[in-house]
Amino acid sequence: MIGKLISFSLRNRMIVLLIAAGMFGWGLYSVTTSKVDAIPDLSENQVIVFTEWMGRSPQIIEDQVTYPLVTNLQGMPKVKYVRGVSMFGMSFIYIIFDDQTDIYWARARVLERLNYANRLLPEGAIPTLGPDGTGVGHILWYTLDAQGMDLGEQRAVQDWYVKFALQNVPGVSEIASFGGFQKQYQITIDPNKLTYFNLSVPQVMAAVRANNNESGGRKFEMSDIGYIIKTTGYLQSLEEIESIPIVTQNTIPVSVRDIATVQMTGESRLGIFDLNGEGEAVGGIVVMRYGENAEEVIRNVKTKMEEVAKGLPKGVKFNIVYDRSGLINESVNSVKTTLIEEMLVASAIVFLFLFHWRSALIIIIQLPLSIAIGFILLNAFGITSNIMSLTGIALSVGVIVDDAIVMVENAYRHLADAQLEEERHGE
Repeated sequence: MIGKLISFSLRNRMIVLLIAAGMFGWGLYSVTTSKVDAIPDLSENQVIVFTEWMGRSPQIIEDQVTYPLVTNLQGMPKVKYVRGVSMFGMSFIYIIFDDQTDIYWARARVLERLNYANRLLPEGAIPTLGPDGTGVGHILWYTLDAQGMDLGEQRAVQDWYVKFALQNVPGVSEIASFGGFQKQYQITIDPNKLTYFNLSVPQVMAAVRANNNESGGRKFEMSDIGYIIKTTGYLQSLEEIESIPIVTQNTIPVSVRDIATVQMTGESRLGIFDLNGEGEAVGGIVVMRYGENAEEVIRNVKTKMEEVAKGLPKGVKFNIVYDRSGLINESVNSVKTTLIEEMLVASAIVFLFLFHWRSALIIIIQLPLSIAIGFILLNAFGITSNIMSLTGIALSVGVIVDDAIVMVENAYRHLADAQLEEERHGE
């Protein structure tokens, strides 16, 4: 079989050259379109369901949130197993699907089940899907370098300006904010005053909730002009919260300021983010969407950061603390350097030992052609160009060189022996 293939190739050299040129061109196209990342994605094909019910113990979360969700999410098609984790105020459900399952089909099926499971959960516990990213999707970390700005203001800039802008970058699944303080209005109730006015905490909560609302009226026309009537009731300051009436006792309204203290503060934190031991910092994590090109997403995020930086407050700028593109570029450059070095060394050795430039040319052509075909196969099987796959290509270059040298030297020796035999017969 091999002999027939060699014989066919020798008789049809132009066809072989055209096929080789076509494969090389296809390989170059595969190199430019190959998805590049630093590390391979070995994580499981999973969908995460996150439920927050603050203030409840892990046992209550397990009994009233995690257990109902786990039992209802089991039995879906292409599901391998379902895991549940309960902690203080939070529940995580991990639905592991078969490796070949489309991730967005899986998320759609989970949403269908959640529509039914919602009725089994207590009021205030609303399950949501996690981002459509993988375990290696954290491709970029950044902080805000804002001298003279407190942590609450930095977190507000991150949550209400930077986060929304960067989430629009193609390939970005989520911008996860960290650090700082999330500002909130806090009402601290005095229990003695609450008892004095014969009130309860639910009454105070109901009064605040009812007064933080906006209701619409109707449209009427006057003098050929249409007017829309509505009431503006959203709370916008501490004074407005303090003035909210709770009940009326003896024609005198009891307001929030009579039984509580209202202040602007930060949400309770379970930890802090410290940068290089220099103090707390505020920033975000760029989570890449499933199946995207990490190098391209990072490049687009950096370009978007340059646009976003123009709208930041004076003195505020981005500080990138983790960037995977450096490792990606080093991996790609390593393969390029290895290829060029081995092509030059192998060609030089063949030329020095055989003094035959055509034999050296065969090796120079064979190496890039083999690597180009390798990238065709990587794209065909959906494998990214990462450290492991590129290292495999770099190692295989040595095998290809050895094989080329042995085959070329063997062919050269047989041709030389045949030529010597002809000369002997001619004499």
